[in-house]
Amino acid sequence: MIENSFLNKIAAKIIEDYSNRLSDITIILPNKRAKVFLIESLAQQINTTILSPTIISVEDFIQDVAKVRSIDSIELLFEFYEVYLSITDKKNQQSFELFANWAKTLLQDFNEIDRYLLEPNHVLTYLKDIEDIKKWGIEVESKTQLLENYIDFWKLLPKYYQVLYSHLSNKRVGYQGLIYREAVGNLQQFSKSAANEYFIFAGFNALNAAEEKIIQHLIANDQAKIYWDIDQVFINDPFHDAGLFVRRFKENWKHYKSNPFEWIVEDFSGVKNIQVIGTPKMIGQAKMVGSIIENKIMHAPNTSLNKVAVVLGEENLLIPLLYSLPESVGALNITMGYSSKNNPTQILINKLFKMHTNAIARSSSSYVFYYKDVLDILTHPLVEPYAKGNDLVKLINKNNYTFITHKKISELHPNASELFTLLFQKWENGTISVLNSISSLLLVIKANLSTDTQEDKIAKTFVYAIFKVINKLTNYYAKHQHIDKIETLYAIYKQVIDLAEVSFEGEPLNGLQVMGVLESRVLDFDTVIVTSMNEGKFPAGKSQNSFIPYDVKRELGLPTFKEKDAIYTYHFYHLLQRAKNIYLLYNTESDGLDAGERSRFITQLEVEKQPNHTLTFDIYNPILPDVAAVPISIPKSEAVMERLAEIAKIGFSPSALTSYIRNPIQFYLQKILRIREVEEVEENIALNTLGTIIHETLKVLYEPFIGKFLSEESIKICFSLLEKEVLNQFKLVYKEGEINKGKNLLAFEVAKRNVSNFLKVELENIKQGDAIKILHLEETFERTLTHDDLPFPVLIRGNVDRIEERNGKIRIIDYKTGKVEKRNMVLKSWEGLSLDIKNDKIIQVLAYAFMYENNSKGLPIEAGIISFKNLKSGFLPFEFKSGKESESIVSEGLLSDYLEQIVVLLREVLDVTISFEEKI
Repeated sequence: MIENSFLNKIAAKIIEDYSNRLSDITIILPNKRAKVFLIESLAQQINTTILSPTIISVEDFIQDVAKVRSIDSIELLFEFYEVYLSITDKKNQQSFELFANWAKTLLQDFNEIDRYLLEPNHVLTYLKDIEDIKKWGIEVESKTQLLENYIDFWKLLPKYYQVLYSHLSNKRVGYQGLIYREAVGNLQQFSKSAANEYFIFAGFNALNAAEEKIIQHLIANDQAKIYWDIDQVFINDPFHDAGLFVRRFKENWKHYKSNPFEWIVEDFSGVKNIQVIGTPKMIGQAKMVGSIIENKIMHAPNTSLNKVAVVLGEENLLIPLLYSLPESVGALNITMGYSSKNNPTQILINKLFKMHTNAIARSSSSYVFYYKDVLDILTHPLVEPYAKGNDLVKLINKNNYTFITHKKISELHPNASELFTLLFQKWENGTISVLNSISSLLLVIKANLSTDTQEDKIAKTFVYAIFKVINKLTNYYAKHQHIDKIETLYAIYKQVIDLAEVSFEGEPLNGLQVMGVLESRVLDFDTVIVTSMNEGKFPAGKSQNSFIPYDVKRELGLPTFKEKDAIYTYHFYHLLQRAKNIYLLYNTESDGLDAGERSRFITQLEVEKQPNHTLTFDIYNPILPDVAAVPISIPKSEAVMERLAEIAKIGFSPSALTSYIRNPIQFYLQKILRIREVEEVEENIALNTLGTIIHETLKVLYEPFIGKFLSEESIKICFSLLEKEVLNQFKLVYKEGEINKGKNLLAFEVAKRNVSNFLKVELENIKQGDAIKILHLEETFERTLTHDDLPFPVLIRGNVDRIEERNGKIRIIDYKTGKVEKRNMVLKSWEGLSLDIKNDKIIQVLAYAFMYENNSKGLPIEAGIISFKNLKSGFLPFEFKSGKESESIVSEGLLSDYLEQIVVLLREVLDVTISFEEKI
């Protein structure tokens, strides 16, 4: 706070005029936050010990006048539903979910009608008449039941209002508007009962009709005084929205015909340094705030930051901001709560609701969980260390369980802990039972957390915040037991969870002040940093959450978006009023969720620039590095060389060689470090899984014919076993995965079709006279490669899909489920064979030919690919083209040329001086 602040002036005025009766004084402020600062201002100006005057917010004051307790929006919705059921025919009654969709908007309108003391019957009948006029031209016979229900809804509005008002009044509870109307009705009695008290209203701007009436009545009775905080620049300009409301009060209030208007100040036109800074995205703004504060500390290390305020136009910016503040910021006071959306306990309970509501929706009798929902729960940080469910997680991943029944979970995890049982017990005994179960769960989680570490203490705070919300819901449902659907409970939970904010602890009067726009009311600071100065954020955009049309609002004197904008305008200009250094940050991006054009307030400052204001505009962009990423380079240590020698003995597979060509780092991770991919549930069948299924199916179908020549009858036998074997392979490879619907059913059909098409081609070849003898299926072969350029012999070892003898030639076949074309198997030059990954299939099939050469018994060898996505091309053999000549038989000379290139590749792999270099 600063020396000439509004609260300091109020404190001085109170001491000057009321020091002899401070205990009789009640000061009413727009919000609760300002109370601490006002007490501090009073303490600084008084040398003796005194009893402080009563200081309360305007809402608390109105409740005192009305003698009615305020209820939150969810409780109000429950009460309104009770009323709705009591006055609606049973056949026309809607479920709570449908009712809530329109009831929230209607309650908002009831609230406005009451706050502005309008005659409810007149307003609500007016709405019904408007709807009647809209439907004027519809013939009686054309009116549908839906239209009749629609018209009846508008007719019922006055009744809804009257019965709800009576229902709440009898309970002495109410929404804000009802409390304001009751306060006005109780004003005379309150004035008499508070005859010895004196009320001071300070720092107000926009008042509703009820507030105006109450304040004017107390002023007229000489029981109150009001002090405004408005600058002459705003009040004297008839078009400036910052003074919109105060100008009206100054003109219309009877009190000001004969009394002075206090206070009009001259602060805004003083010397101000205003920097408007544009930077991309929300994170850019957070970093910018950190940079501004760091510079401030650097230039004045001993200066306190309690005169600096960061006002967030958007609450989502809070966490990025906290991470962006420099370490030199000592004390910090945050008036905003930590959003429940980020509360780890809330995230767990939300996932729990999702898991159980989905299970009930699928089948309430068998209660089927979705694996992702189960894993989300079991791997949550509040569950994983204590539920002892790691074995279950491994089982789900290993066996590809996509959907798991409640019974199956119990079978897979028989010795369940208390925490595990509470998480997975069925939600089938109604909402009260579910809420009690969640309460018990939260108590178990609390018991698991220690009090020794700061992290666990914070975690307990989060658990407690959600525990309070669940208790609140339990109380609601205990009173309204007819609303007993889990889906409804989940919907209400998602609304009520916003009440579960966790407050930050800090010294309110010391250090940097971080707050939202509304928390800044009545407060003044030397330096103000305002973020999210974009249209739609600051000011907030238009929102028509009302059944009352705009023109009717204008006619009745209800606030429209113009008045709401004017409230924002006042808050903004009040922030600037006494500040000397102002930083206004906005997002320069024109698209995206948090984007929008620059705020009109910035344009207004520019157009209506005061002589003493220095206004500068800057755009800051993050520095982009010249290099996005530096390729990883791993030198070959002694341990690496030992592992390479070990692989040379065990065997380099053709896929290992192509893996090195694709990316040496990939080879290093897989072969040297032996890092495997994490085993996860394969919800939709991956291409490699589909390939495995096709390979294994063909192996099983052809196994009975190894060493025999195929006949038409052989292929027909394969056809008869096809569907059964594909299904069997799916179960073996995909385990418990769901294959009866969705993408997996399509994959199953694709696998069948691929194998079937292959068999059709095979049958056609036999009919055309091909003599096919199956020699080997899915068999491993190996051969040692010795060469003068290699440091030691290297074993080449690999698994060949199929080797056959066809028409007097050995044919080595590699199946590919992807698409391979003839050009992929043609080589024009041996030079650089191992440098291009496009040659990977050639390297692979020729490696198989090298391994099998000694077993060929002098028969010519062909090596190639059968592509299931290109079956019409049949067998695609490797071909070497030299000019117009082409050679497809893998001769000794051709193999010798190939091996020279493989030696070049292996020499690089085994060379200690050549590091593994990442390919980007």
